[in-house]
Amino acid sequence: MKQLSLNKFVRLKRKSLKKTQKEMSEKSGVGIRFIRELERGKKTLKMDKVNQVLDLFGYELGPIETTRNNEES
Repeated sequence: MKQLSLNKFVRLKRKSLKKTQKEMSEKSGVGIRFIRELERGKKTLKMDKVNQVLDLFGYELGPIETTRNNEES
């Protein structure tokens, strides 16, 4: 099963709840700019703020196994 990227996951969840970015910002306690950056896939975000947003959907950040082309020693 293919994993969704964080930005796509957040955008899909927000839209499924019929909320605007501004509404998500207000409900989660983070700035509108943060929501926009999160949904655009910015590579550097504060994990605590990401968790504030994910908490609205009943989720939190966690480790995901990656696949690598090189064998580990």
